Amino acid sequence: MSESKTPKAWAIQISRVLNVAPIQQRFPVDVAWIACNYSEQIFPDDPITLVKGASLPGFEGGLYPAPNGMKGWGILYNSDIFSQGRIRFTLAHEFGHYLLHRHFSPQGLQCGQNNVAMGFLDSDEETRKRLEREADVFATYLLMPFDDFRRQIQPREPADMERLSACAERYGVSLIAAIRRWLEYTEKRAVLVVSREGYILWSQSSEPARRTGVSFKTFGCDPVEIPSSSLAANSFESVAEARIGKHFPCGIWFADEEVKEMAVPSEQYDFVISLLLLPDRDRNPLTEEDPEEDAYDRLLQITEG
Repeated sequence: MSESKTPKAWAIQISRVLNVAPIQQRFPVDVAWIACNYSEQIFPDDPITLVKGASLPGFEGGLYPAPNGMKGWGILYNSDIFSQGRIRFTLAHEFGHYLLHRHFSPQGLQCGQNNVAMGFLDSDEETRKRLEREADVFATYLLMPFDDFRRQIQPREPADMERLSACAERYGVSLIAAIRRWLEYTEKRAVLVVSREGYILWSQSSEPARRTGVSFKTFGCDPVEIPSSSLAANSFESVAEARIGKHFPCGIWFADEEVKEMAVPSEQYDFVISLLLLPDRDRNPLTEEDPEEDAYDRLLQITEG
């Protein structure tokens, strides 16, 4: 079997297998099971034979060749990781390295949050970043396939914290991971903001939001302060009310944009997750009979295929 597939192609192919496999539960993806069984089927002379937790100080996980005299590979994750969502993503990430990069780095890889240490010592920083991005793309497509996610929240439907939390639970990932996945395909103008102590750590805008100039620049510039009246900037007297959200007029989050902010505190880290929803722009509603609707559906079928 060819090993020259893209990260997306690998993930889509495996998802198709899982869609028809006689397994008890489709989601969340049992990454350890599929990594071992799928690799044994397609690469019987070089499969994944071990998936387990281990002490990996400074690293999230790693892909390791089997000891001399043994065939195959092992995937290890840092046993100190508390979040099951992070563990699942780490396993999928390392499985992606196995499919995409094991021949490039035959001595294995160890992956931290911001870097990868490789057995292929001559690799430059840009190459290492590219390999990490490719493994991340594979993991995202494997754990949260677009066809299923779109069935949970349609591209033209608004999302809220409850629906996105339900998706996070369905796929066994963090709320942030689920929001970021939704932002990749939604037709709504929306911005994810992660903040700490009154300043934005990072943010991500949907494509319709970027197209209308709604985004935050957080790299290579001075820290960006969040509005003092925002939900994120104030202590949560009612977490339930913050999840439902609050409307803010122009001049609060953006100079000429009204915003609905929904916010939740992170369960494990001292930051706040805000989802900003903005009114639709530059789009005419389409009816079910509209030919552009059919064209859109055909495009989805092509891209998913």
